[in-house]
Amino acid sequence: MMEWGNIVNFLLYAVITLPLIGLGIVFFIWTTPYSELKLIRAGSEVEDKQKVAAAKATVYDLGGKMIGQALVLASAVYHSVGLLDLVVWGLLGIAFQVIVFYLFEWITPFKVVEEIPRGNVSVGMFSFFLSLTTGILMASLISY
Repeated sequence: MMEWGNIVNFLLYAVITLPLIGLGIVFFIWTTPYSELKLIRAGSEVEDKQKVAAAKATVYDLGGKMIGQALVLASAVYHSVGLLDLVVWGLLGIAFQVIVFYLFEWITPFKVVEEIPRGNVSVGMFSFFLSLTTGILMASLISY
């Protein structure tokens, strides 16, 4: 039989984690010089292959950040000692994803923030994998 305390605990953690994912998305969008939502929306113009490619690159980039953040939050839920601990790890995960994105921008011989809106899907996919890797590493570091 499920105890009410477990349901309440689930709801409390959901009320914290879901907005943190949303906050992460908003922060990621706010810190880039292009509008992810406009690029994604413009991808429906299937006759314009550049817009379709830009939408794909953007979705890979933003989707990777979401998954990376979810991995951090999942680990934080498992390892946290309370809700405040979860919030701190969640915010740190958001900040770390943004920092890694701009380190990626800094070390590459091209400008990531220019390539994604141009429709360079390879750059968007690389950013996806970088965010996924970052999330996995951060998630494992939380346990220490």
